[in-house]
Amino acid sequence: MKTAVSVPDDLFRLAEIAARRLRISRSQLYAKAISEFLSRQQGSAVTERLNEVYSRRPAKVDPPLHRAQLRSLEKNSW
Repeated sequence: MKTAVSVPDDLFRLAEIAARRLRISRSQLYAKAISEFLSRQQGSAVTERLNEVYSRRPAKVDPPLHRAQLRSLEKNSW
């Protein structure tokens, strides 16, 4: 789909340079940038939702599981 957008001159020049360096069209560069931006936004939304859910109640780890986790860390030499 064709669309028209306005961007500041400096950003346009940087986009032109990046498109040439990457050997892709300006349209491909903009599409890729928008796609990546939207993916990050979606990831942020998921993180925000998880933070909201887990902030409502304190996290509790089953004591035997906690001990097992600690034992497994002792075996690894990080």
